[in-house]
Amino acid sequence: MTGIRFENIGMLHLMWGILLIIGLFWYAGRKRREALLRLIEASLVQKVGVSAAYSRRRWKAAAIVIAMIFIIVAAARPAWNPKPETVNRRGRDVVFILDVSKSMLAEDLKPNRLMRAKLAISDCIDVLEGDRVALVVFAGTSVVKCPLTQDYGFFRMMLDRINTDSASRGGTMIGDSIRTALDEVFDDQVKAYKDIVLITDGEDHDSFPVEAAKKAGQRGVRIIAIGLGDENEGRRIPITDENGNKTFLKYKGKEVWTKLDANTLRKMANATPGGRYLNVATGAIDLGGVYLKLIANAEKKNLTSETIKRYEEKFQIFLTIAIFLLLWEMVVGDRKKRKKSNAA
Repeated sequence: MTGIRFENIGMLHLMWGILLIIGLFWYAGRKRREALLRLIEASLVQKVGVSAAYSRRRWKAAAIVIAMIFIIVAAARPAWNPKPETVNRRGRDVVFILDVSKSMLAEDLKPNRLMRAKLAISDCIDVLEGDRVALVVFAGTSVVKCPLTQDYGFFRMMLDRINTDSASRGGTMIGDSIRTALDEVFDDQVKAYKDIVLITDGEDHDSFPVEAAKKAGQRGVRIIAIGLGDENEGRRIPITDENGNKTFLKYKGKEVWTKLDANTLRKMANATPGGRYLNVATGAIDLGGVYLKLIANAEKKNLTSETIKRYEEKFQIFLTIAIFLLLWEMVVGDRKKRKKSNAA
């Protein structure tokens, strides 16, 4: 038996409760003795036919205490005999590209397009199966907020901080965001196992998004485009000032209306191998379902390989002993057997 460890060592703090149990047994025995002395004179206690077997009671109490110790040890999941084991992590590289332009504040999805997109990405992270993920945001410029990582906690932290100020310049340059992902996030070692999940309303300011998508396709990157917003009438863009007053964005004295450009997004998706366009419009976004259907079942590559020590858990031994002690305590009585008197 080598290399003993506890998988849940925090459970061992419950050992402090054993002292309380021992104290309760001592207190109960003392009270029982005091009650007996009140009924019978001290000189007669050993002479009368008292049926309790004190040593047996002590053994029963000890059995309960030891059983509780073994149960706590079992809960701490002791393990030993470590054996080396090679673990291969497989997955894909998935870059989420999120539009943070002012048009994403439109409220045709509640509470607005941007918040619904962030919630959808967060839901997708809940069902990831070992893939590396990255986050790129864009408006008039594109910014890598999280490089490729399997640290989903860090990814969530960066996602939570995203707002319409996350890109320094206004506008909507979808093509530039694709080029940023290709140049600053993905590598060129393997032309496969790569996905871009683009979430936007599709409006673009002459950044040649379809050409950028074709370049992605040539490098083996698939684009899954998620189109958000009203495709027909569009919506105004709400702006809230420092005093909480709500107005709408204006350009040259006229209110700006934003509509979903599904046609551009569809062309971008079709320009990549296996690309898909999903027209969410003003409906529900089930990005977790999209991942499970389109990404989780796709071909994966070996991301990392490492050798770990796998310990054999032995909690069953301690749990079995504890159960045996408790059963013994239940079966064994705490009364002396009366001796049969001989007939005169």
